[in-house]
Amino acid sequence: MPPRKILVVLSSHDKIDSLDKPTGWFLPEFAHPYDLFAKAGFVVDVASPKGGKPPIDPNSLKDLKKDTVSDDFFENKVEVYGQTTPLVEIAKDANVAAATASKYDALFYPGGHGPLYDLAGDQYSHNLVAAFALQNKISLLAGRRVNGFTDEEERAVGLDHAVPFLVEKRLREIGAHFESAPAFQEKVVVDGNLITGQNPASAHAVGRAIVDELQRLGK
Repeated sequence: MPPRKILVVLSSHDKIDSLDKPTGWFLPEFAHPYDLFAKAGFVVDVASPKGGKPPIDPNSLKDLKKDTVSDDFFENKVEVYGQTTPLVEIAKDANVAAATASKYDALFYPGGHGPLYDLAGDQYSHNLVAAFALQNKISLLAGRRVNGFTDEEERAVGLDHAVPFLVEKRLREIGAHFESAPAFQEKVVVDGNLITGQNPASAHAVGRAIVDELQRLGK
C-alpha cells in the first residue's frame, strides 16, 4: 500500500493589518500534527498563497523550550515548512484543483491569525477545499459540527476588534454547529471527514484524529 499523503496549506500573511503587528501561521498547530503524521509514515506536502517560506507567528515561538515537539520541528524540519508550493500552481482552477486533490488523502490547515487575512478569501484555497469536498454548491460547513478559536479566546488575547472577522461568529452565521471547550482548553470535533481543533492546545489531538481517521479508512 502506498503511503498516505496529506496536503498542508499555510498562511502567507505576516501582520495584523489594523495594528501593524506581526502574525502568520501558528507553529505548534503544524508541529504537533506533523510529528504524528511522520510517525505514521504519511507523506506531507506544504503549500501557501505566495509560496516560499511562509511567516511564522512570533508569538508561537515564545515557549518553544517548554514544547519539545515544536522546538524540534522549528529547528530541524525547516525543509518541511521553509519552501512551500504557491497555491496557484496546484489549484489555479477547478480542474487543476481536482487533479491535486486526487493525489492526497487529506487537506489540513494549521491555524493562527494569518489565515484570517489571506486563506479565508483566497480563490485558489477555495478551489482546493471544493475539490476535496467534491462540491461547491453550499457552504461546506453548513449543518456540520465544528469548532475553532472562540470569540472568548479572541477577546482574551485582545484581538477581537483587530482581526477581519471572528471565527466562531462567522461559523455560526453560515449555519455550522459550533462546539467549544472552556477558553484555551483542548477540543477537537470530528464530523465525518471534517476534523477541526479549537486552539494551539488542541494541535496534538487534531493530528491524532487525522491519523486515526485515515488509518480507520484504510487509505
